[in-house]
Amino acid sequence: MRIGILGGTFNPIHNAHLRIAEEARDLFGLDRVLFIPAWTPPHKPTVGELSFADRLTMVRLATADNSAFEVSDMEGARGGRSYSVDTLRELKGRFPQDELFFIVGADSFHDISNWHRYEEIFRLAHVICVQRPGSTIDSLAKALPVALTCEFCYDPAARCLNHHSGHAVHALDGVLLDISSSHIRELAAAGRSIRYLLPEAVEHYIKEKRLYIDVRT
Repeated sequence: MRIGILGGTFNPIHNAHLRIAEEARDLFGLDRVLFIPAWTPPHKPTVGELSFADRLTMVRLATADNSAFEVSDMEGARGGRSYSVDTLRELKGRFPQDELFFIVGADSFHDISNWHRYEEIFRLAHVICVQRPGSTIDSLAKALPVALTCEFCYDPAARCLNHHSGHAVHALDGVLLDISSSHIRELAAAGRSIRYLLPEAVEHYIKEKRLYIDVRT
């Protein structure tokens, strides 16, 4: 089985997250995509101190109508800093016979050398690097951490970087929806419409729970 892994704070989850997951599923023949909300993001705080339970609920609401999408609370159950490498190691232990595809935005990939034990990520999973508005990668090879360049070779036919572990780094050029969680939070805080930026069920949940009120950023 081929399993996509899409992690994030999802504060809140929105249509660009869902479209990225769907394009990765379609283009890479993924059997399912696992959405994993972070418990404590290592690189940025959760704005407005929104609870893990609220973020998890919104992800479940957003993905409920797609049978290929699943949601895991594993980072909440584990607690502590939500390091991607720990999550991938745990998933590899759960699904030793499956192929894991770690989906990451181009902005995060540019910064991956600052991630905790980042070099292990490439040994645990394939990486799908998603182009995003304002953050693109012209060359995967140039975007790699310098310390790891000797571990990869470029495959021009497949347009990917092959790692000596047997995994690969792929670029995903899809529909670039210019939607951000921070913008949604700003709109919600100002009492403005967030309709069509995220699933209707998530919009209703935010309004019902009065999330992001008086939160700026």
